[in-house]
Amino acid sequence: MSLIALGVTGGISAYKAIEVCRGLQQHGHDVVAVMTHAAERFIGPVTFEAITRRPVVTSQWTPGMNADIEHVAIADSIALLLVAPCTANAIGKFAHGIADDFLSSLYLATRAPVLLAPAMNSNMLAHPVVEQNLRTLAERGVHVVDPGDGYLACGWVGKGRLAEPADVVAAAVALLAPVDAAPSREAPPPSALRTRRIVVAAGPTYEDIDPVRYLGNRSSGRMGFALAAEAKRRGAAVTIVAGPTQLEPPVVGDVVRVRSAAEMHEAVLRAAVTADVVIMAAAVADYTPTTPADHKVPKTTGPLTLTLQRTPDILADVSRLPSRRSSGRPMLVGFAAETGDPVARARDKRVQKDVELMVANDVSRPDAGFEVSTNAVTLIDGEGERVVPVQSKAKVAEAILDRVEQLLSERSSAVAHT
Repeated sequence: MSLIALGVTGGISAYKAIEVCRGLQQHGHDVVAVMTHAAERFIGPVTFEAITRRPVVTSQWTPGMNADIEHVAIADSIALLLVAPCTANAIGKFAHGIADDFLSSLYLATRAPVLLAPAMNSNMLAHPVVEQNLRTLAERGVHVVDPGDGYLACGWVGKGRLAEPADVVAAAVALLAPVDAAPSREAPPPSALRTRRIVVAAGPTYEDIDPVRYLGNRSSGRMGFALAAEAKRRGAAVTIVAGPTQLEPPVVGDVVRVRSAAEMHEAVLRAAVTADVVIMAAAVADYTPTTPADHKVPKTTGPLTLTLQRTPDILADVSRLPSRRSSGRPMLVGFAAETGDPVARARDKRVQKDVELMVANDVSRPDAGFEVSTNAVTLIDGEGERVVPVQSKAKVAEAILDRVEQLLSERSSAVAHT
């Protein structure tokens, strides 16, 4: 497999680089760790040396190192430079060509792909200088694993924490896939999604009670965004209909921002008319206030009664589109996010709403569902059921779209033989 240089910079999440290293090794890759002096204040080089079974590079002034011009030697031999965590300081050095330590020198010397996993305070991440530096690097072809949202070491809550190690590893493995692919005389068959129009609904909806308060849920949009990114990678033309979420959507053909279930209903129905596949990964509110107040409802000493009405059933309404009867388009993928045992409910929903594929997941599990980077699902279609064990949402997205491709291919074969 490949040799990866794992750059570790000085952030509190430096300890998570150990998990990243282990994950890369589990995929069969060799790792050489490159640590900045600031990183050594958070974790010792001996830990990486024990795991990688290689000397850890901590300085370009180590005696004897100049004999081999070590940063050039490593630059020539690695298949990927991965920096996790990557601080604002390191990002600035890379963007401006500053080479004052081994890692920044390695960045300039290598022609291998570069993948950064930023981690820092929310305000630092949102600072115009950091944003510009990241844009500059992206324009040069540097890849970035977006940081996550949550509690930060500084005590703040927001975007800036290191992406989950599994997601960092998945991104690295994806970049290396062309390098590690075994040579073949025959080209792999093209994806059944290539040139297809895919609509993915992602994230929550917010149902306003008044100008200040709303009813919502804990969906982050991460699963839907993973599906959209994977569909794009397979050559599809992707439209995302995104409810309110703090995550940045992947770069696809079109992103439609919505807030309420009614707005999502309108946007999805409009996009579905010309779609080949619609994937309803969004957590759409089932109920909305009948009459939202146009002013903040004042607090009283007694209870507050809200009258709620059902929201439109987006999946069912797409299923009733005339094109479904005439051409079978779009193919529908629904999600049954339940607690306890979601499979029975998903079976019923698939039949009731005439959906080709239902994805059942138990959102009460701590390692699946909302606000985490992993998921475990059961795929249910007319031919049976398949359990997808807990893994990163990017890998779950691959499994879901593999099945979508199979269903599309089966449908095309059936049409060709009629």
